[in-house]
Amino acid sequence: MIKKTVCVALLGLAMSAAALAATAQDAYPSKPIRLVVPYAAGGPADLLARGVAEKLSLRLGQSVVVENKPGAGGHTGGEQVAKGAADGYTLVLATIAHNGATKLYPNLRYDPNTELQPVILVAESPSVLLVRQDLAAKSVSELLALMKAQPGKLSYGSAGNGSAMHMAAELFRYMSKTEVVHVPYRGGAPAMTDLLGGRIDFMFDSLGTAHQHLPSGKVRALAVTSTTRNPSLPDVPTVAEAGLPGYASVPWYTISAPKGVPVAVVNKLNTDINAVLKDADLVKRWDSLGVVVLGGTPAEAAKRNQDETKKWSAVIEAANIKLD
Repeated sequence: MIKKTVCVALLGLAMSAAALAATAQDAYPSKPIRLVVPYAAGGPADLLARGVAEKLSLRLGQSVVVENKPGAGGHTGGEQVAKGAADGYTLVLATIAHNGATKLYPNLRYDPNTELQPVILVAESPSVLLVRQDLAAKSVSELLALMKAQPGKLSYGSAGNGSAMHMAAELFRYMSKTEVVHVPYRGGAPAMTDLLGGRIDFMFDSLGTAHQHLPSGKVRALAVTSTTRNPSLPDVPTVAEAGLPGYASVPWYTISAPKGVPVAVVNKLNTDINAVLKDADLVKRWDSLGVVVLGGTPAEAAKRNQDETKKWSAVIEAANIKLD
């Protein structure tokens, strides 16, 4: 009789715990959410994260706070989220550094491929090849000629090792068989500051942020990195058509969570962010910047990341890309 009573009590406790867990998930979110951007403020990842956070806060009725955690080519912020609580209250805007170029980092203290769980594909944004205003190159062909005439003399900036900017430039270097100097920064914004100041020669920047600086005339757009011209810069050719056939590099962004976040929470985040990505104001704003809204399921995000990892791992090996 005593054993039966104990079993009933234990069953009751288990059912109560399950009910509490379900209630907690149904109530999600019950406190502010942190969206970590693993780069400095003002860059392309930061721009996209703040657009999503603004709309998601309104939809959820809870603050979605963007927190910049630059360093280690994006892996300082990535590791912090991966090692954090798997409760859905800390997310990261993951980039090629976490989803495609991990082969560059054999000694990471975490594995982005297994410790970060994709929630949703946010967007993709072709990069644009920019040069400082006084560089003697007004086209891709002229830039390549300059690079070949002065091997190892020209420099380019990036948001850090493994960033989309770094990978785009290294693919450009590899395919053109040229040598240039890589200057890594803690984000795209400080790299742009030095390009505007003439301290570096060129960089591959996101169209979303490049649009802010092109009107100044302090930088020139030579080409976009997509396979077709971008409607927001219709007169700017692709790299492939302007002098380097076969070239293409299109950065993409994924919101990810620590592995182990409950499925119900991941699905809620996915549903709500998908709705945000259909917001007419956000779509219009991003479209004017050449940013393509994506969305979709967690499985589709995982598949894109896996495919890109295979692609960029092969590029890293073939081009012998190293950390700077």
